[in-house]
Amino acid sequence: MRAVVQRVTRASVTVDGEVVGVIDKPGLLALVGVTHDDGPDQVEKIAKKIADLRILRDEKSALDVGAPVLVVSQFTLYADTRKGRRPTWNAAAPGPVAEPMVEALVEALRARGLTVGTGAFGADMAVELVNDGPVTLILEA
Repeated sequence: MRAVVQRVTRASVTVDGEVVGVIDKPGLLALVGVTHDDGPDQVEKIAKKIADLRILRDEKSALDVGAPVLVVSQFTLYADTRKGRRPTWNAAAPGPVAEPMVEALVEALRARGLTVGTGAFGADMAVELVNDGPVTLILEA
């Protein structure tokens, strides 16, 4: 499992002109990709890292200050661009494998007491954000 986590002042996801997920105060945007062999251990590791990372203002974590998290699935995080000009997606898990893993991550974050918004799995999403800092990290599990 791979996540690109950005510290944001606000973020939203729109699908077909409708806002489906939003955080309207400082928090984290997590773009999440799943590979074939991901399971509960990877979900738990990424959830803990997202919740506990001390990357908010004054070196606080999302858990410390109750910051919201917006989780957006993004299979393109597993693109292979080593050959040619066209990426391959072989390392990205197919929807029936990836969707439950992303949902499990959302639930693991909520179980820690965080407010979590989401995108729409498999949809063509417009993600809008204001990156704060900017702070952007890549997490691997």
